[in-house]
Amino acid sequence: MTATGEWVLLSYRLPREPSGPRTTLWRRLRRLGVAQLADGVVALPADARTRESLEWLADDVLAAGGTAGIWTARPATAAQERELAAGMAAARAEEYQELAGQAAAALRAPEPERTRTLRRLRGEWRAIGRRDFFPPAEKDAAAAALRTLAEAVAPTGDQVGSAR
Repeated sequence: MTATGEWVLLSYRLPREPSGPRTTLWRRLRRLGVAQLADGVVALPADARTRESLEWLADDVLAAGGTAGIWTARPATAAQERELAAGMAAARAEEYQELAGQAAAALRAPEPERTRTLRRLRGEWRAIGRRDFFPPAEKDAAAAALRTLAEAVAPTGDQVGSAR
């Protein structure tokens, strides 16, 4: 059997009411790009950053009156790990496709709006990159779309920053 990598898991349970902490937790988990294993169990590839991020969320769950635990685990098979990675890559692919579509649409907008959109999309690019553990092919298309938009905003080559 092929060896699998280590993952960090957060198991949690929050009271239904008030719903605010549940919503906040859901948004933060989404921002981290977790793989949902089951109700109340999420996973990320283990490294110092992901472990710390989930530890902070566990503390938030406890502060909201819930229960939480942090675990490290290895999928039993390489196929299970590939399935987790594929699901996470598919979610990022959708985000990159959306970003590329917004960049393409911005090319038809007036100049001030193009500049604002470029700035916003670069921020989204960085945010997606922080949760992109298994980069999909769509990442390259999104980078190209951002470069094209940047060139349209600063056609003289006076570009600030890049999609990378």
